[in-house]
Amino acid sequence: MRAAWYLKNGEAKDVMLLGDLPKPQAAALTTAQIASLTTAQVAAMETRDLVSITTGRISALTTDQTAALTTDQIVALSADQVAALSTAELVALGTAQLVKLETGDLAAITTGRISALTTAQAAALTTDQIAALTTAQAAALKTAQAAALTTAQIVALTTDQAAALTTAQIASLSTAQLVKLETADLVAITTGRISALTTDQVAALTTAQVAALTTAQAAALTTSQAAALTTAQVVALTTAQAAALTTAQIASLT
Repeated sequence: MRAAWYLKNGEAKDVMLLGDLPKPQAAALTTAQIASLTTAQVAAMETRDLVSITTGRISALTTDQTAALTTDQIVALSADQVAALSTAELVALGTAQLVKLETGDLAAITTGRISALTTAQAAALTTDQIAALTTAQAAALKTAQAAALTTAQIVALTTDQAAALTTAQIASLSTAQLVKLETADLVAITTGRISALTTDQVAALTTAQVAALTTAQAAALTTSQAAALTTAQVVALTTAQAAALTTAQIASLT
């Protein structure tokens, strides 16, 4: 049974569980009143009431209150409300809550707040959420976050996202992650970033990935990278790629 809400001395009170507050009253709650709610009261709030609260007041939720939101409440948040969540509020979300953020809501989060997610949160994002990140958000991921991405998340990256990855992000990828980059994503990476791959990363590329490199990317390989190519990778080079290699690169091939 749900109990009625009422206000007393400027604080929101409940009898047993918070739940019957009419929507107009929920929208009228002040920041101070919302701050006075217990985590149990916040979790008991109906989604229709939660979505009526202004973005300014949503951003005033404490981290404990944010962590108490149910997954249904997380789903119900509007994109504007999600965008209003502070860095501390976002970091307070459990992975079970985070994966319930709709893709449109996730894309509304600022790059600064995306880069503040913990590595556990980054690794918990669904593949649909990863694919929905804007290129600016993808480029804002810290190297520790990029290194924490699962191979399924790497596969989910779009070509535009892959092209937006920074040199530091690409360098942070493990060989297990790198080999999961789809060939279309790999060829979207700039030549400058290709030449920044470590020799271990180059040696780990699949033959399909090597054969997919553009001639400009092949020509951008440093002599150390060229020397790291395995026999199978050298055999996989296309005629156009081989023709694009410099004399220094050819001399370094083993």
